[in-house]
Amino acid sequence: MIGYFSEEWIENGEEVGKMVNKAKNGMDEISKVVIGKEEMIKRVMTAILAGGHIMIQDIPGVGKTTMALAFARVLGLNYQRILFTPDFMPKDLAYYSVHHQRFGKREEEKETAHLLIADEINCSSPKIQSMLVKMMEDKKLKVDDHVTVLPDPYVVIATQNPLSLSGNMLPESQMDHFMIGISIGYPDMMSEIQMLKEENIREKILSLNEALEITDVLEICNQVKHVYVSDQIYEYIVSIVNATRNNQLLEMGISPRGSFDILKMSKANAFLEGRDYVIPSDVKRILVDTASHRVRLSRYAKLENRKSGQILMTILEQIPVPRGMERKR
Repeated sequence: MIGYFSEEWIENGEEVGKMVNKAKNGMDEISKVVIGKEEMIKRVMTAILAGGHIMIQDIPGVGKTTMALAFARVLGLNYQRILFTPDFMPKDLAYYSVHHQRFGKREEEKETAHLLIADEINCSSPKIQSMLVKMMEDKKLKVDDHVTVLPDPYVVIATQNPLSLSGNMLPESQMDHFMIGISIGYPDMMSEIQMLKEENIREKILSLNEALEITDVLEICNQVKHVYVSDQIYEYIVSIVNATRNNQLLEMGISPRGSFDILKMSKANAFLEGRDYVIPSDVKRILVDTASHRVRLSRYAKLENRKSGQILMTILEQIPVPRGMERKR
């Protein structure tokens, strides 16, 4: 159904437009410190507004933590950053989860952080990793007999180094709980020159404007849930997912949880584009970052040095796009 606009969207169009602009202003602010990575910034924003968690897999020093801190600042979220180590204990996770930080000061009141930055999660023990994933799934933290209910919104931005010679990389079963898995990559030449001119990134983050408040984030998340999806789009998503499960280059395809996350990401992308309905290009834009960390390459694909993102793009090209769905209103 092309050109669908809900009554609520029409009635509150001006307010919805303000929310979209706030989100875009937030992305513009973050791009001041995460230079030349606009697509990655949009993908992380999309995942947060879709109610998901983010995994950033990359080598040290490319800006993983900087991006996470910038999002905390711009979205007005109190946060906690934990650098995971092999001796990190469950009680440590419980303690740091209820002693949050805001920029410029330390706040000691026991209020759970809205954003958890889980740095180098691959350096922690499998027990801690399982505990973190359970937190993400259950929206609560249980240590011994004490239960801490996590706030809304609650976002985990985790990082791990794929080239680490030690540690425990999260298996696919745990990676599947992250809505997106991205790699920031090296900056291009001009972006890196601009970065060098910014001597103090921490001060630059502190200077960013708070584009949204927690209430804004919650309101946008609610609006995203009401974005319209036609039967043709549902069929399109399931066709893509089924193709990953029947591909000789993939030993394991996208899970049903992955299908739901593709749907949620597509709706959030449509919202950021100013629409209250999903079109195929929304699915295409978010597919690789939403699915590449969930699939497992076959032995043949590894021998051929194929990448999961390349395989997913090939599958996209093979799945027919619903006719007439890309027309704009």
